[in-house]
Amino acid sequence: MKPTDREIYLFDLRGYLVLKNALSAQEVAACNAAIDAMLPIEEEEWVGYVHGHSFKDNDGTNLQQIYEGGPPFENLIDHPSWIEKVKHFVGGEGTFDWEHGPLFIDENFANIRGPGQAIGLHSGGHHGIKRIQYRYHNGRFQCGQINILIALTDIGPGDGATMVVPGSHKANFVHPDFEKHKMRGGEASVDDVEGAIEVHLQAGDVLLFVDCISHGSAKRINKGYRRIAVYRYGPSWGNFRHGYEPSPELLARLTPERRQIVYPRKPRLRPPLIG
Repeated sequence: MKPTDREIYLFDLRGYLVLKNALSAQEVAACNAAIDAMLPIEEEEWVGYVHGHSFKDNDGTNLQQIYEGGPPFENLIDHPSWIEKVKHFVGGEGTFDWEHGPLFIDENFANIRGPGQAIGLHSGGHHGIKRIQYRYHNGRFQCGQINILIALTDIGPGDGATMVVPGSHKANFVHPDFEKHKMRGGEASVDDVEGAIEVHLQAGDVLLFVDCISHGSAKRINKGYRRIAVYRYGPSWGNFRHGYEPSPELLARLTPERRQIVYPRKPRLRPPLIG
């Protein structure tokens, strides 16, 4: 499932891809059942090793470290629908990084968002941030952060869809509406931002995008709740965004391939002194 020539062209042009039917109906149902078993969860509350969290932007509830939420979410760590595409766009093959595993998940969470909730505009190529950068050099991609956003419910008009500004991963200038709609702006959303589009998904579809594309969401106006999961992949030398670390129980039951993505660099400790 490496990216096709068409996918490579469109990713370079737009900064994102939509992967249709990346998860089966059974996989989606298993993820939703696992989330149901953890609810309700309050901000700063722990359910096992899953943490209730918010970005303080009227953005709903995040279940951080969602790969701790059971096998349905463990299976997403290296899911065949996207893992080879992620490897290709993060890059590193044939380099020192690849010897230690090309990828690292620095953040993973599920998000539940209800009526009136949204998240404001953030990121953009104009920032020039190395951690989230878009880069193609010497014949290969070297992107700092590739996000996999998984729809666990249908997300159409009025559902608070993710919004992106296509091509903004290469922008040299800040969007003129950025300050008005930016993340951490209270009731901010990406509605009415010129050039931004809603990305509508069916449950099981995936939005793959480089993190430096300007993105956020529309405000949900329909009844009910939008559910997504996000896995953020970068080079193996990265670090955990929020300071979480995988539990010993999770590491013990993961396959070697998944363990390498979750925890690619084990600490090298000096042995205790004797005498």
